[in-house]
Amino acid sequence: MDAIHLEDLAFYAYHGLYEEEMRLGQRFIVDMSCWLDLGPASREDEYDLTVCYGMLVKTIEGVVLNNRFNLIERLAGAIIEAVLAADSRIEKVRVRVHKPGAPLPIAQGRASVELERTRNR
Repeated sequence: MDAIHLEDLAFYAYHGLYEEEMRLGQRFIVDMSCWLDLGPASREDEYDLTVCYGMLVKTIEGVVLNNRFNLIERLAGAIIEAVLAADSRIEKVRVRVHKPGAPLPIAQGRASVELERTRNR
């Protein structure tokens, strides 16, 4: 199956368990892949035969900025739900949410989660 990939989308938001995270916020980086049939678009060069990348970015942005979650696992799940709802042609979505400022007990490192879901037909 064909795929559209969006990588390194950076947002400043207020997700996390700790009060400092909720009050101060931090950066979150999102990578998203969605699978769909891009055959018609690749043959006919017609805009309406693909999914708009800008719409996908705005969908992800809306979830990241207009919600507050304790866990990046839930943030990733909410992004997948929104992307699947945004266009019925999308069959599968994979999201990775990076939390570069995660409060890890070491000097350097970053945490991320990755979820993948297929549309239930």
